[in-house]
Amino acid sequence: MAVETIKWENGKIKMVDQTKLPLELVYVETDDINILWDSIKRLVVRGAPAIGIAAGFGVALAALKSKADKHEDLRRDIYKAIDYLAASRPTAVNLFWSLERMKRAFEKNKEKPVKELKTILFNEAQKILEDDRERCGKIGENGKGLIKNGMGILTHCNAGALATGGIGTALASIFAAAEEGKNFTVYVDETRPLLQGARLTSWELMQHNIDTILISDNMAAQVMKEGKINIVITGADRIALNGDAANKIGTYGVATLAKAHNIPFYIAAPVSTIDFSIKTGLQIPIEERGPEEITEGFGRRIAPYNIKVYNPAFDVTPFSLISGIITEKGIINPPLDDEIIKLKE
Repeated sequence: MAVETIKWENGKIKMVDQTKLPLELVYVETDDINILWDSIKRLVVRGAPAIGIAAGFGVALAALKSKADKHEDLRRDIYKAIDYLAASRPTAVNLFWSLERMKRAFEKNKEKPVKELKTILFNEAQKILEDDRERCGKIGENGKGLIKNGMGILTHCNAGALATGGIGTALASIFAAAEEGKNFTVYVDETRPLLQGARLTSWELMQHNIDTILISDNMAAQVMKEGKINIVITGADRIALNGDAANKIGTYGVATLAKAHNIPFYIAAPVSTIDFSIKTGLQIPIEERGPEEITEGFGRRIAPYNIKVYNPAFDVTPFSLISGIITEKGIINPPLDDEIIKLKE
């Protein structure tokens, strides 16, 4: 792994500032939950699993900084932090999964002394990180067989180490295949409007000396038509029971193009990304971000003043376009709904 995206160090949460990549590798260190919230909102830390890890550490931070010496007071501080962090971003279900896990850890041990309970919450947050690292490794092992020598692989947005606590989700299979000595080329969509593909995925792949070609988003159809793409692998931020998957805006278009060119399209994500409470992608909340991400990308005005802007951060790829979902428990093949329900923990 070229970089540790997020960890606990010297009493603080330490995160790669992904807004500075690829030109600078800079870390943000904080023990302030407000700075953590802002870091999630501004995409300093991003990617569904990494956001979940950040949230877990945020709750642990609130516990450790709480001056409560009574259970009810500690509970108040913990739940206040949970509610606050839940409001940072709406689409990535790992955020809410992690917060619920921290809540369960508190409730399960609420009869224990306050000092011990704080330690339990910190250990639970650390376990969320360690579990994600293990899940990423298993996703890589389960998906590497899909990649053959000489293949062209297309990926969209960033689902590597920068989006997780481990080696990634979509990129995990690529890294694992490369470690086996397979030769292939990865085509990276730039991923408008914030260019996570150009800035982050390209950087990660080059750190691993993997043959990488950057293309703009609107080149995907032509590259497929030219026969340069044999498989598409992306990550996901939330998956419904029927297999519909929300991912970075533009993924739906890539999946549609893959279907038109008879190219298999795979999602890679841990089981924690599955939202077992919703039946279809129609129930997934889609975050809409500020207009300046489009009109003033990276500080330069590129659109007329007062222009109306629509900026959804995610779209939903219907299950009918998905060839399979690579998880830590294996590859789920259609019918996706039948296989997904078996994974409920």
